[in-house]
Amino acid sequence: MSSWSSDSMGKQPQRRKHVPRRTCVACRTVRPKRELVRIVRLSSAGAEGTVVLDETGKRSGRGAYLCRQRVCWETALARRQLERALKVTLTAETEAKLREYAAGLPQVLATKSEESEEAGKGASGNE
Repeated sequence: MSSWSSDSMGKQPQRRKHVPRRTCVACRTVRPKRELVRIVRLSSAGAEGTVVLDETGKRSGRGAYLCRQRVCWETALARRQLERALKVTLTAETEAKLREYAAGLPQVLATKSEESEEAGKGASGNE
């Protein structure tokens, strides 16, 4: 007789879904891929060497990731870390587009502890 019970035969154990993680080229923080923005150097024949934002994270080409905070973008552009990661020299036009995108991002992301403190304050009404 087996040790399996009849009610658990059809059920599969709950598996935790794999979350891909990537490293920000500026601050070197490892985060889930979806929390970062991918910048890609296109490899297609007509657009060889063109650098664009990849919101979907699926475009073909050499990619680099940055946090969704302005500090990382400014650091990566100032220290040429993005150019090094993508193995390309950014044109003034491309750099201007990246700085324009970064201007719409928050200066610094809230940490997990700060977020929980804010949630606690909002729930208790003490502001």
